[in-house]
Amino acid sequence: MPELAETYACVPSTERGRGILISGDPKSNRVLYTNGRSVIILDLNNPLNVAIYGEHAYPATVARFSPNGEWIASADVSGTVRIWGTHNDHVLKKEFKVLSGRIDDLQWSPDGMRIVASGDGKGKSLVRAFMWDSGTNVGEFDGHSRRVLSCSFKPTRPFRIVTCGEDFLVNFYEGPPFRFKLSHRDHSNFVNCVRFSPDGTKFITVSSDKKGIIFDGKSGEKIGELSSEDAHKGSIYAVSWSPDGTQVLTVSADKTAKVWEISEDGNGKLKKKLTCSGSGGVDDMLVGCLWQNDHLVTVSLGGTISIFSASNLEKAPLQLSGHMKNVTSLAVLKSDPKCILSSSYDGLIVKWIQGVGYSGKLQRKENSQIKCFAAADEEIVTSGFDNKIWRISLRGDQCGDADSVDIGSQPKDLSLALLSPELALITTDSGVVMLRGTKVVSTLNLGFAVTASAVAPDGSEAIIGGQDGKLRIYCITGDTLKEEAVLEKHRGALTVIRYSPDFSLFASGDANREATVWDRVSREVKLKNMLYHTARINCLAWSPNSSMVATGSLDTCVIIYEVDKPASSRMTIKGAHLGGVYGLAFTDEYSVVSSGEDACVRVWKLTPQ
Repeated sequence: MPELAETYACVPSTERGRGILISGDPKSNRVLYTNGRSVIILDLNNPLNVAIYGEHAYPATVARFSPNGEWIASADVSGTVRIWGTHNDHVLKKEFKVLSGRIDDLQWSPDGMRIVASGDGKGKSLVRAFMWDSGTNVGEFDGHSRRVLSCSFKPTRPFRIVTCGEDFLVNFYEGPPFRFKLSHRDHSNFVNCVRFSPDGTKFITVSSDKKGIIFDGKSGEKIGELSSEDAHKGSIYAVSWSPDGTQVLTVSADKTAKVWEISEDGNGKLKKKLTCSGSGGVDDMLVGCLWQNDHLVTVSLGGTISIFSASNLEKAPLQLSGHMKNVTSLAVLKSDPKCILSSSYDGLIVKWIQGVGYSGKLQRKENSQIKCFAAADEEIVTSGFDNKIWRISLRGDQCGDADSVDIGSQPKDLSLALLSPELALITTDSGVVMLRGTKVVSTLNLGFAVTASAVAPDGSEAIIGGQDGKLRIYCITGDTLKEEAVLEKHRGALTVIRYSPDFSLFASGDANREATVWDRVSREVKLKNMLYHTARINCLAWSPNSSMVATGSLDTCVIIYEVDKPASSRMTIKGAHLGGVYGLAFTDEYSVVSSGEDACVRVWKLTPQ
């Protein structure tokens, strides 16, 4: 059976003008964040050690470990909270409908018995506290008129809850059962985050008015604020206390993170300003932070996670990044098969090294969306939604010069002749365009709806698949295509066609969930009955020695077939990617890389049968 070897995690989902809340495990260096419907558990000491929970029916917004680290409570935009185990199979313990709208923050009580959640809802129900095992309410939370962005539970007795939100208010509740005690309107803009210090003596609020205010944890009275001389120049989105409660970390839209020392009388003075390397663009705004043991973690709007060392703030941070959106295609470089390139439709290309993980983003001069993507050793070829094909030279981690050609209609699929990569075949709705370099050498209207294509590695032949399920084989002589054969077997529109590396076979997959392997010379079916997916096949890949073919489908599975064995002796990876598998590649005979709608990239090890 294939085993999961590595996961290259997606980055947290971010939104302009909003903070995100990441949290940590009290007993280890694991952190939690959300992306789409997934909750990601990432180990800061070993970023390849990732667990993903994908049981939410709606996009998840926030997740927290229970005080003993055994349970996780995660919430989503529908107002639902799910409580599940941190270990084996993430078994669901409870599910409650808490608010009528999106939940923005939640917190456990220090004894692990109660949970408070805040967010958006109808009427007055913007905050709720409940028993984690029964869901019964433990208090009334009046006093807010707009979305409540953050809430915090006092970590020591007597218990208190404090909330803050878009009505510029900071509200203080005593309990249990919790009742409104007092309210502060010291901020002049959205109050984005509130956090109690670990010993419960103080709490701090940060706001879009660029201020941080410190209050007494027991009485709720204001005692001080962060020094205005060194204040942030943009909205402060998140704040996190150091484990000893003497310092706080803040992050802001001004692209900086700051460490403040909090004195006994409750005022904060700047200790260190942290800057993360970046282009200085909008994506470098910082929207989330966490002080986890000796790690200071910040998250930028572009999703880059920077990890600083609390004991050595001068040290350059470790940076992790990845995709935020569906990873639609993968390519493995022939010259260096451990190097994997992945692209998502928002225009991001990320380079990964097998065994190492994140290795950098490829910065293109034209940051357009990507629909189709292919890579040869020295260059990548992409197409977006603007009818253009881009050829971009690759120099290590950077993209060099880019040339584009407008082919006059929307590209649907593109393939390169790997032995002579200047030849590219691009399919459009009604035909194909042949390129040599950035020159269109022929445009053919084929008279049927084209859905997939492949060009032979040596550029001598092309196969074009149609909406009608037929495969048409063309001989390429010079710059012309001549039809040689029509193969009929598929019962659905073709979605993908790939030649085997040794050029002796080719494989095709269709929207009717079937795949077929063909002999290239005799054009007979070599492997049939490959009907084990339950939805359309999105992608297909050959092993380097042409002995295995893998298919990835909308049904979230990857299936690996051996060409010389019957299809029934297949290997199946169930639930490879939440939402469907969109990219596949082999890095060696026994390693398959997959990517999908969950924005993650995974490496699977095959054990020889």
